[in-house]
Amino acid sequence: MTAQFECARADCRAAATHHIVWRNPRIHSEDRRKIWLACDEHVGFLSDYLRTRDFPVEVFEGLPE
Repeated sequence: MTAQFECARADCRAAATHHIVWRNPRIHSEDRRKIWLACDEHVGFLSDYLRTRDFPVEVFEGLPE
């Protein structure tokens, strides 16, 4: 049985195809990173959501290792 990782967008249960690495610089140190998983449909929405808050954001295809 293979675990399926789901998109972090609310109410989305699609398979994750990207991971978004981000941090809130007001509360996280430079070495602290958070990861959200996203499907193809929501990767833009989720990364834009973080960028509009001036959070450092990196988007990668695939799931983190």
